[in-house]
Amino acid sequence: MMAELGQFAIALALALALVQGSVPLVGAHRGDRRLMALARPLAQAQFVLLVFAFAALAWSFLTHDFSVRNVAQNSFSQLPAMYRFTATWGSHEGSLLLWTVILAGWSAAVSVFARQLPEEMVARVLGVMGLVSVGFLALLLLTSSPFERLFPIPADGRDLNPLLQDLGMVSHPPLLYMGYVGFSVAFAFAVAALLSGRLDAAWARWSRPWTTTAWTFLTLGVGLGSWWAYRELGWGGWWFWDPTENASLMPWLAGTALIHALAATEKRGVFGNWTVLLAIATFSLSLLGTFLVRSGVLSSVHAFATDPTRGLFILVFLGLVIGGSLTLYALRAPRMMGGGSFAWFSRESLLLANNVFLVAALGAVLLGTLYPLFLDALGLGKISVGPPYFNAVFVPLVAPVLFLVGVGPLARWKQADLPNLIWRLKWAFAVALVTAALLPLTLDGVNLQATLGLFLALWILFTVLKGFAVRLQHHRGSRIRQLARLPRAFWGMQFAHAGLALLVIGVTLVSNYETERDVRMPIGSHLDLAGYRFVFQGVEEVPGPNYLAGRGTMEVTGPWGRSFTLYPEKRNYNASGMIMTQAAVNYGPFRDVYVSLGDPLGDGAWTVRVYHKPFVAWLWAGTLFLALGGGLAAADRRYRVTLRRRSAPAPATDPLRSAAGEGAA
Repeated sequence: MMAELGQFAIALALALALVQGSVPLVGAHRGDRRLMALARPLAQAQFVLLVFAFAALAWSFLTHDFSVRNVAQNSFSQLPAMYRFTATWGSHEGSLLLWTVILAGWSAAVSVFARQLPEEMVARVLGVMGLVSVGFLALLLLTSSPFERLFPIPADGRDLNPLLQDLGMVSHPPLLYMGYVGFSVAFAFAVAALLSGRLDAAWARWSRPWTTTAWTFLTLGVGLGSWWAYRELGWGGWWFWDPTENASLMPWLAGTALIHALAATEKRGVFGNWTVLLAIATFSLSLLGTFLVRSGVLSSVHAFATDPTRGLFILVFLGLVIGGSLTLYALRAPRMMGGGSFAWFSRESLLLANNVFLVAALGAVLLGTLYPLFLDALGLGKISVGPPYFNAVFVPLVAPVLFLVGVGPLARWKQADLPNLIWRLKWAFAVALVTAALLPLTLDGVNLQATLGLFLALWILFTVLKGFAVRLQHHRGSRIRQLARLPRAFWGMQFAHAGLALLVIGVTLVSNYETERDVRMPIGSHLDLAGYRFVFQGVEEVPGPNYLAGRGTMEVTGPWGRSFTLYPEKRNYNASGMIMTQAAVNYGPFRDVYVSLGDPLGDGAWTVRVYHKPFVAWLWAGTLFLALGGGLAAADRRYRVTLRRRSAPAPATDPLRSAAGEGAA
């Protein structure tokens, strides 16, 4: 009966979502506190019901209940228990249930941790999130039930997609969905502000910790997904500009612009309308990613193969969300124009330039992702837009953003002194430029792309250090105590900017200086690459829990005589017969050595692909620093004090005194 109980819990959650999405909004409109008070218990009850439904589905997987179609299609009796649990969200239906659980979790979190917000705002925010829940729960019940029964009951399941039988499956989808769905809170706050008729600094302050937290989760999700693909697919790359990868990058770019715009709106009361539009766009792009992955319009290793009915339902829902919110914006926003003035060169103007370039980069990715789909839909032929387009268009648009990251935090609000700022940053600029010009000589010769990337990364790092120096020069006493007293948001901003620099260093060096060889290797043969000697010892059969693997043995000797062994595999999965490549990687802080098996060629010989990837670990370290910065900014104590007081813009006598309000990234 667990499947039926789970289905009933979803139906009951839909009923509660309908009430949550209507009654509190009516109460806020009428000023009826009794109706508004229903929002919190409704959100919490919905969360409990959906957690129970998710647990019911997980129980079905763990107990091999093949009478449930979802279990029969995505599990197998030999599948390890960990992957039986992760198979709960390994299908379209299961992942959609996880999405609704996380959405209900965000709603419950708002109901619990937003006690200090005005009751009208909480009622409107939870009401909007209830309406979003209605759409996803209706999709679950009408087209994507995870508890549909199957008769006759098969003797065994078809197994989970081998691509998903990886440790990355444990954390990547939940983190990614926490980011996607978390932006629904920013969206709900924006719509609530439009409904209330007030686009002041208060709503931006209330929205910032939730938005920054969602951005942090999405950062971790995107980074972990990239690392998963790097390890699992055997091609040695970390980003391929796949449309499904782009579907996660686009809301990240919009969210990055949003958290910077929110900083300006809170501190100076500017960009209010623009910030609301960004909040709508960020969540809309999250929904667009859901449509692309689940509609069947994409052919991708990341996409769910589904029928067109589900895609049409999501498209209609997407149209209602985007159309409804933009209509409300068009009706309300022009009446709420206003905000403080600022000079042509100020922190506000730099944040605006940052937003312009980020949105332009977002537009380039959106065009490259959707244009082939539009042509195909109109019957005008099929084209492929790949890395050459994205690298040529995206990189020049992001480069100015990286430069502004170094300048913005050191500029004053309202009006900055350009000559003074240039004087203060001259050494950071000069040292970054000289170092970036000389460093490639120690690697593999001068490369203009590498020099530019290294200059921008070092520029950010030196300006981060300058930011600390400027901040501390106004205080006396122990430097350690001064650092400990700095606000978490300031630390968060600096950690995130430093993480961005590390990420750029990793991307720059691995893209320009990696080496690879794809060769035929008989047993006992060797290959020399980047100072490493690879000796192939052959392949032996090794049984796995639900597959039979051909495990290769590669003895590797490094430039300084240090040796290690890598064991790449070629796996044949028992249920599906699918052949999968499992790469072997020796990780290091300054390089990765990467080996994957190709095809057997007879007489024990195999095709083998070998990579030397310098500084690729810095890419993952940068992602972690970005997320740490976001977490610190969201945890700033300003968001734990009374939020009923509307934040008044304070003059920034110290160029970094307001840096704590910058958030992360």
